[in-house]
Formats: sequence, structure tokens, C-alpha cells
Amino acid sequence: MSRAWGRGPFLRQEFPAQRSPVSQVEWPQERHITVGFMVRRVLVAGLLFSLLLGSSVLLVYIFRSCGPRPCRTPECHDLQAHYLASGNTSVAPCTDFFSFACGDAKGTKSSFQALAEENKRRLRKILEEPGSRHLGTGEDKAFQFYSSCVDTGAIEAEGAAPLRQVIEELGGWRISEPTCDLILPFHTRQSFSISCVQIDQPEFDLPLKQEQEQKIYAQIVREYLAYLSRLGALLGGDPDKVQQHAFLSISITSQLFQFLRPLEEQQAQKKLFQLVTIDQLQEMAPAIDWLSCLQATFTPMSLRPSQLLVVHDLEYLKNMSQLVEEQLLKYRDFLQSHMILGLVGTLSPALNSKFQEARRSLIQKLRELTQRPPMPTSPRWMKCVEETGAFFEPTLAALFIHEAFSPKTQSAAMELFTAIKDTLIARLRRVPWMDEKTRKEAQDRVTQLQVKMGGPEWALKPSLAREEYNDIQLGPSYLQSFLSCVRSLRARIVQNFLQSFPQHRWQVSTWGVSAYYSISDHVVVFPAGLLQPPFFHPGYPRAVNFGAAGSIMAHELLHIFSQLLLPGGCPACDTHALQGALLCLKRHYQSIPLPSGLSFNGSWTLLENAADIGGVAIALQAYSRRLLRYYGETILPNLDLSPLQLFFRSYAQVMCREPSTWEPQDPHSPPMLRVHGPLSNMQAFARHFHCPRGALMNPSSRCQLW
Repeated sequence: MSRAWGRGPFLRQEFPAQRSPVSQVEWPQERHITVGFMVRRVLVAGLLFSLLLGSSVLLVYIFRSCGPRPCRTPECHDLQAHYLASGNTSVAPCTDFFSFACGDAKGTKSSFQALAEENKRRLRKILEEPGSRHLGTGEDKAFQFYSSCVDTGAIEAEGAAPLRQVIEELGGWRISEPTCDLILPFHTRQSFSISCVQIDQPEFDLPLKQEQEQKIYAQIVREYLAYLSRLGALLGGDPDKVQQHAFLSISITSQLFQFLRPLEEQQAQKKLFQLVTIDQLQEMAPAIDWLSCLQATFTPMSLRPSQLLVVHDLEYLKNMSQLVEEQLLKYRDFLQSHMILGLVGTLSPALNSKFQEARRSLIQKLRELTQRPPMPTSPRWMKCVEETGAFFEPTLAALFIHEAFSPKTQSAAMELFTAIKDTLIARLRRVPWMDEKTRKEAQDRVTQLQVKMGGPEWALKPSLAREEYNDIQLGPSYLQSFLSCVRSLRARIVQNFLQSFPQHRWQVSTWGVSAYYSISDHVVVFPAGLLQPPFFHPGYPRAVNFGAAGSIMAHELLHIFSQLLLPGGCPACDTHALQGALLCLKRHYQSIPLPSGLSFNGSWTLLENAADIGGVAIALQAYSRRLLRYYGETILPNLDLSPLQLFFRSYAQVMCREPSTWEPQDPHSPPMLRVHGPLSNMQAFARHFHCPRGALMNPSSRCQLW
């Protein structure tokens, strides 16, 4: 085009002095050419403008097409509604990101608790709407048990009769007329078989007296006495006799309290656990027929008098045996009453509403007196789901996987985990306090790690469920079904420990919401119940999955190295650099303000803080690497959050929880700190939310641990 312009009028206009007389004679023609030239210039300019305008429109179109698109799927709309309902966008994210993501969090459940309840609703739907599934014997029993549990009309109609039958089988209870003589040899051993393990590791309804003021403790005793008297009255006992037996039961409990020793004292004396044979235990604590008791408890295990036992607090058992001997001589009936009252309290969930209300009222009053928050009440169906899940876990595990954890979901979750694991391996190369040998060992540990996701293999075999439930006899009352399931579950637990089990034994249910790392098996476990909305879904924007589930995965992986952070845990490492990073971490968390009345122990929560702060950093790096390799990122509509802002929001959403529900003994920091601690330590957060220097979420210094 430049050469064409050179041959035209434009070139001749640049050299007017070279025109010949002939050309001057041809003026009219020259004028015609000049006009044509002007027209052509206009046309060319217009063409150039059109090309430039078209290119701009094309570039805008291209950028819009390659940029994040709103996710319009149903699961994204549900998540958007969840975020809008839980957050408070009027709060500046740079000054209080916890409130920005979680609102004021008052009266709200934790995100994990809300997810756990949602999983139970799914199980309820499965149990109440079996549909066209072809159920086997085991599955049928699970559905029948749940149906009998929610049939409160039948339970109310039975009243206390099923419980009275159980008590008669244990030898009767002399609190009403006509009296029934106590037959000791067999039935008493049976009642002891119910309580001997509890005596070995006592769990009392009454709080320890040392932990309460004298006045408050007197009120606690009165409430407990009223509760035991109410139980006896519900069983038709004479009020005066019932109160007398209840008072003696409390007296026995108080004496047992005196035998308890603090763990610190047992550890100092190196008597926390002691090895004895059953014969030796029988000699030390003769009031109990230990061989018969343990044999009944651990059937089908075959026990011998020479069987070794690991005993916790042997002194307690000796003193308890002496107390039992004294009570048998003086107050045989009262000792039986003490055990029966404990049994009734344990079985109260399987009894009618009067027994349940008595138990619930006691717990609430005790929590009030000890200044603990009230216990939330659960609907009947939820308790029945929990009981059915405990007794028929293999069946419910398979049904939950089928309903909520498809192969597509599992594949996407494994892809996410692989990205997190690969990022951690790469990140370990730059951990400043690790020496080369430790670094190589750490990378090998991550490479060799096993991951279990979804549900245990054994629970997904239909044939197993049919075999395991053969000993369960349902009916005629719900209490009898409950006791049959308890015996079956206990036998299964014992049988499982007797068998060689090459695979890791899961410590959570398939529908549970707790991930964990097993040191002994070097396995990390993520149950199907955790990898659910709003933490994870294959159709979510990647920012959501990496920010929520990805951070959880990275958190658990970092627990592999918790030992290195303890004093002396890594002698070859740069101790000065490591201790400096840990001290920086403690100070960083201590500098973050908390709601009034809330405090925490930074040393107690150090390992979890380290996993939090490293987990979200690893997840962010893994997400950033994914953005470089894949296109087509999506965002949630109407939230006005970029992909990286959405990543941080999804991480915070996991930690949403009412601050008042946090307990000081929790190894995790209060929920506000679990949000502000890690995110304020990340420069990327301050950059993407445009936080001014010195704001809470953009401090002047940061810590580098992982």
C-alpha cells in the first residue's frame, strides 16, 4: 500500500518545483486528479477507522470469552444463595473478613455442623423412600429398625413395660411391691457385665465436685436426686423407697469420685497403663468375676485366666472392688439399684417420651448450673438416623455413596487432591528451615501417602451387610430391637479386631464431615460426607473447590509434619529459622483482635494454626497453577467477586461458626482467628481485595513457615 501511495498524487505534491510547462498547461486534468486523490484519502481513512473499530470489538469479545463466565447451573445458584444469606457485604473485607463472609454468625451453626445435618437429611430421605431398590436381608433390617424408631406412637403405647422386662431378666428391682428376691449368681454377673467396662473407665453424669463451688454442687446433687427419683417413679416404684435408693446411688457415685486420680499424677508415677493378667486382676479386685465379665463383654473372643490386659488406673479398680464388697454386705439392694438406674439412663433414648424428657431436663439443668451453653435439641428422625447409622453402617455407607458420591464426583475430588499433593511436594523445596535430608524425606512421605476417599471398601460390599446382621432380632418392642443391635454391634467390633485387617480401619462414618490423617497407617481420609456442597461439587467454579475442600485437604496433609514443629522434632533442621517462624506465627495470631470475653492459648492451638496457615497457602498456589493450565474459569453471579476473591471467600465460608460455641479445649483457634490468621498472612489477599497498608488484613509483616 505504501508503494501505491508513492505513485499517486501525494508524491507529485511533495515536489512542485519539478513540474514542466506541459504540466501547467494540463491544469484542469491535474485538478481532477487532485480531487480523486482527496476522495481516495477519505475512503482509506474510513477503511482504517473501520478496521481499528472492528479489531477493538473483536478484542473485547475475545477477552470477554476467555475471562470468567457466570456459572448458571442449579448447584451454583444454590451456592450463590447460600453465600448471600450467610455473608454481610456491608462490612469492609479488609477490616473484618470473617463478618464479610459469615455475617455476625450469631445463632448460626458451624459450617461443618450444618453439612453434617444436611447429610443426615439425605440419609433420612433414603430410609423413608426406599423406592424401587432391591433390598436384601441386611438392608431390610436397617429400614425396619429406622421405621420402628420413628414410630413414636408404638413406643408411647408400650410405656415402661419393655424396660421392666429387661430389669426382671437382670434379677428384678426391689423398689415396689410385690418384691422379687434378688438371685445373685447369674443375673448379677449379667448386670455387672453391662457396667464393668464403665467401672473400668467411669463416665459419670455428675460433674466432679472439685470443679464446682460448694453451693453449686449442692444444687447439682439435688437435681440429680430428683432425676433418679423420677426414673424410679416412672417404673412404678414406691416414692419413699425410690428416693432412698436414689440417695444411696448418689452416695456410691461420690465415693467412686474419691478414687479417681488426675492423669498428671498417674503419669508422674508411671501408672497410667499397667499390664496384668485376668488372674492377677481377680486377686487385686476380687469383688468382680472378671473372667466371666470380660468373656460376656468380648464374645466371641476366647479368654483365659492368663490373658494379658492393659488396665487404666489399677488403683481405681482396687478401691472400686473394695467398695462393692462393702455394699454387698450392707446394702445389696442399693448396689443393684445403682446399676439399674445407670442402665435406665443409658437406655433412655430407646424409651418413651417421659424417660427421654427426664434425661433431657437433667442435662439442661446441669449445663445451666455449670454455666455451659444449652444443649440443642434434635428432632426424633435425626436421632433415629444416628442410631440406624451406628448399627447398620455398612448398609447406610453403600446407600449414601450411591446417592451422594457418584464416580464423577470422586474423580473430580481425586483430581483436586492430586493438585494439592503435587503443589505441596513442590513447595517443600523452598521451606527455609528444612535441611536437604529432611526435605527429601518429607517429599518421600507425601509421595508414599495413601488416600482414602468416599467410603471404606468393606462397607461397599452388599454381601457383607447380609452376613453381619444375621444375629439381629428385631421386635416385638423397639427397646428389644435396640438391645439386639447393641449386642450385634459389640460382637462385630470384637470380631473385627480379632481378624487380620490389611486395610486402614476408618475412624469416621462415610457420611461424616471430619477428615483426618492416620500416623500409624500413613493414610489420609476424606469421607464422602465432607466432599459435598457447599464445600465441594464437580460443577462449582474451581475457585470454590480449591478454597474450601482444597484447603481442608492441604491442612490434613500438613499434619504429616506436625512432629517436626515440636521441640526437638527436627534436630537436623535450622532450629533458629524454625523457632523464629513459629514465634512469628504466635505473635501474628495474638495481634488479631477477638470479641470481648473470648481468649485462646496460642501454644495449645499452634499445630492447628500452622496447618491452617499453610493449608490455604498451598491451596492458593495449587489453584493459581491450575489457572495457567486450564481456561474457562467461572464465577458465581451477582456476588461481584473475581475468581481469586471467590477463592478466599470459599475458604472463609468453611470456618463460619458462632464464636460463643467455641470451647477453650478445642485444639483449633476460635473461628474468627481461623479466617483472619491465615488470610491476613497472605499478600495475595490484600492485593486482590485492595487492602490499604496497615489494615487488619494487610499487616506490615508476615510469617513464612511453609
